Amino acid sequence: MDVFEDLFRGVRAHGSLFGSSALSPPWALHFVDGAPLTLCTVLTGEGWIVPEHGTPEPLRAYDTVLVRGPGTFTFVDEVGTPAEPVACGEHCAVPEAGGTVHRRGWHDPGDGPTTVIVGAYPAGGEISRPLLDALPVVLRVDGGGTGDAVLDHLAAEVAVDAPGQQVVLDRLLDWLLVCTLRAWFDRPGGEPPSWWTARRDPVAGHALRLLHADPAAPWTVAALAARTGVSRSTLAKRFADLVGEPPLAYLTRWRMALAADLLTGPDDVTVAEVARAVGYADAFGFSAAFKRVRGVTPSEARRAGKPPEKRATQVLSDRQQACIVEG
Repeated sequence: MDVFEDLFRGVRAHGSLFGSSALSPPWALHFVDGAPLTLCTVLTGEGWIVPEHGTPEPLRAYDTVLVRGPGTFTFVDEVGTPAEPVACGEHCAVPEAGGTVHRRGWHDPGDGPTTVIVGAYPAGGEISRPLLDALPVVLRVDGGGTGDAVLDHLAAEVAVDAPGQQVVLDRLLDWLLVCTLRAWFDRPGGEPPSWWTARRDPVAGHALRLLHADPAAPWTVAALAARTGVSRSTLAKRFADLVGEPPLAYLTRWRMALAADLLTGPDDVTVAEVARAVGYADAFGFSAAFKRVRGVTPSEARRAGKPPEKRATQVLSDRQQACIVEG
């Protein structure tokens, strides 16, 4: 599996919500949810994205801006607009619902309508954290790239009322997000994260794909070197130079990220089950590795990730499980 595909797993739009309004300038919409990641793109017209923390960015037709939470942002007709901001919350974007889309058209008799599409993404958990950590608070990608084709499809889809529209719009928005991130990471003079540049290397990139395809396998440096067709020393040096750490250290960190999401997920899996899922034969070895990498025990991580009303029950469950393991 490609590294980017793996990191993108928890970033999906789902359950689009649509509405429309017509306003005359001056106007301002304040998106108050503070989603981990929000995509804004303009189909027609123009405006400005003004983040709570960061520099305002112009948004013209077919431009796309990504805003990284938890800060909020405002979409305005111009910077310093006298308009009183209209709070846009659950009826514009509900990240708890898995990411939503909201369309609003602002009618300006002089310049024509402005149509903006906003998609909020939950991007929760540890799996997507390396992706979010690689992004600035606000990034902007000009129109004219591969994302234009997606926007053409979006413009056509929002103009009709057809069965399955929500599914189509969600997937189009995901497609646009991928195009935007690709363009940002590959921009001239950019500084993409190490996992993005390493994936193109025939040795380190191959090793990364193997580790992500089967993280629970009993990998060794020798096994990875054999699969990539180079010596152990060549693999170790190439991987460390491009990724920034040895291959088995990277694997351990990735396994613990997967485990952290399993521990705090909706299913009540045991620590032993999580250990086996990420390649550890026994819960004790896994717990020691988890504490070393994450700074807390698996049980502490599970309790921290649960709603308050479920934590007391989880404490009892963890104690019972510990008795069974020790017995």
